[in-house]
Amino acid sequence: MILISPIKQELEVLVAKNSYKNSKNASFALNLAAKCKFIEVKMPKGVLTDDIIIKKAKDWKAVVFTNDRELKERLRNISVPIIYVRQKSFLAIEGMI
Repeated sequence: MILISPIKQELEVLVAKNSYKNSKNASFALNLAAKCKFIEVKMPKGVLTDDIIIKKAKDWKAVVFTNDRELKERLRNISVPIIYVRQKSFLAIEGMI
């Protein structure tokens, strides 16, 4: 599993600034992310994190783990496999791995 730098930064911001529920979820995600291989990715100005995820997923032919609705829809449109949390305790997979 790989964690790219823009995602780690986004999770750290969520832990620090958002509501208790979002902070708790982001903190849990960071704990899981600590077990991933970390890759520093340069983030050009004006480029969204989702755009970086989509580009890297296509370049690396990778599966993306996300619960973000908009990102999942964009990934479906380009046939990138997705793993997401379902019913708070199950993992679901969409697409061919």
